[in-house]
Amino acid sequence: MISIVIPAYNEEEAVSYCVRHIISVLDAADVGPYEVLVVADGCTDATAANAASAGARVVTHLQNQGYGRSLKSGIEMAKYDTIVITDADGTYPTERIPELLELYRKGYDMVVAQRTGQYYKESWIKNPLRKSLRFLVEFISGKRIPDINSGLRIFSKKMAVTFFDRLCDGFSFTTSITLAYFMNAKTVAYLPVEYHKRIGKTKVRLFSDSLRTIQYVIQAVTYYDPLKIFLLLSLATLSVSAVCFLMTLALSLVSTFYIGVGGVIASILIFAMGLLADLLKQIMDK
Repeated sequence: MISIVIPAYNEEEAVSYCVRHIISVLDAADVGPYEVLVVADGCTDATAANAASAGARVVTHLQNQGYGRSLKSGIEMAKYDTIVITDADGTYPTERIPELLELYRKGYDMVVAQRTGQYYKESWIKNPLRKSLRFLVEFISGKRIPDINSGLRIFSKKMAVTFFDRLCDGFSFTTSITLAYFMNAKTVAYLPVEYHKRIGKTKVRLFSDSLRTIQYVIQAVTYYDPLKIFLLLSLATLSVSAVCFLMTLALSLVSTFYIGVGGVIASILIFAMGLLADLLKQIMDK
């Protein structure tokens, strides 16, 4: 028994194709009872009507509330415990859902489609942002994470709702659920899939959404493991001090020496703040 949850904001061009394709895939795979639920997030076009005519159950937001809030609404309204989330723009190969389900049924807490292909790697702007964000999330979790924010994944409704207060209402929902599972010692499996070119225009605002994601990750690490973020800041400050000391030796500049000393002191203070934050978290956890 499966609920497919699809958030959609003005995706009238693609949503019919996505819904019909998913239905045909699930019927052919004989997965048992299922539903396709589209959350029309304050749409001003024919997204809701097109989704309904294609065979989906539609939940409507009167105003645009964001990608994450749409997913939460869909998960809350879902009939079944096994949740599959995907996008309404045709980018994910939903014909791979049966394979993801097979992997999920082996006992993993979450199974994620790891994006590959030219349409995932084509942007010279997105790649450095993805790598930086991935480094930060892997540093926080202590785990290797092949794809931190893939929008095609399977998990249990019962488990996911326990993390809702820590999951983003915006674009960073998938990053936040990835962190929540890893930081709570849940098992996560990845299956490589070919990422497709989207149908219609993107709704992602690259710069602002990336900043919000970084903001969330910093907030998340202060919640899950505050010592790590303070350690990272402490090491960064210490690195600046080291550069200043090298400049002092090479150029005989007195000013860089004092800046370096100040950096060492600041680094020690930041690390001490991290220890205090970690102690407070342990007390609160008890």
